[in-house]
Amino acid sequence: MTRAIIIANGLVFIAQMILGNGLSVLLALWPLGDGFMPWQILTYGFVHGGLSHIFFNMYGLSIFGSEIERVWGGRRFLNYYLVCVVSAGLAQLAVSALRGFVYPTVGASGGVFGVLLAYALMFPSRTIVPLFPPIPMRALTFAMIYGGLELVLGVTGTQAGVAHFAHLGGMLGGYLMLRRGFGR
Repeated sequence: MTRAIIIANGLVFIAQMILGNGLSVLLALWPLGDGFMPWQILTYGFVHGGLSHIFFNMYGLSIFGSEIERVWGGRRFLNYYLVCVVSAGLAQLAVSALRGFVYPTVGASGGVFGVLLAYALMFPSRTIVPLFPPIPMRALTFAMIYGGLELVLGVTGTQAGVAHFAHLGGMLGGYLMLRRGFGR
């Protein structure tokens, strides 16, 4: 399933390159009242804003998702991933409404952040070496640092155009599913 999600993202990215901006506008998550359509709460998670955007999202999904999928199976993993994408989108819609943002959100990052959280909770002591910084650390430590960084960047408004609260929304949605016994 992880591979299928990566392929789907790749196919949408190729379609974006071929068809141009029109596809991105149709599938991206727009704020309520500013072009929002119901399907966008899911489709935005398959649209990306450039080669590095899709590369890092799919790299993270591949590393962390494949491990979780081995434990849960494909169907359970897909359900979890899609809930994380949707919860990330809902968080972004809420923040957009509160802050008056009028730009669209794209990318699988919210789902990937949810997957990272599940990985960190399932394998908390497993050592990982992130690309940035290339320092070995426990998976749980990495997830906590990354989540904390997203919170700080979101609150301070640093890195305009990055949906920090969508990332946190993906983690929150994943956490709530896991708390309800989903991963058992």
